[in-house]
Amino acid sequence: MTRLEIVLSAILTVSVILNVGLFIYARAVVVRLLAIAEELWDLQQMIDSFAEHLNQVYELEMFYGDQTLENLLNHAISFNEQLETFEHIYTLTEEEIDNIETETNASKEA
Repeated sequence: MTRLEIVLSAILTVSVILNVGLFIYARAVVVRLLAIAEELWDLQQMIDSFAEHLNQVYELEMFYGDQTLENLLNHAISFNEQLETFEHIYTLTEEEIDNIETETNASKEA
């Protein structure tokens, strides 16, 4: 083997190792991002449910107009709106869930 072939073989080997390492790292990062997105989606659903329940309690005759509940309701709505700024993250898992549900429904119909 010539010296050029040895150098090119070494460069190719290093390149393959780096590419495999980069692929493994990127996959791990995507898995973590999807896990975080799913947790944010769950948190968003919990806050939506809380705000709706709080609104229902506030609208009851015995609590209607109560300043403390009104402030708590406004705080829940504000918190919910702030969490919606992360919508681009947690919709990643929503699309994945929709794809899984579509595949499941298609396999049930077949």
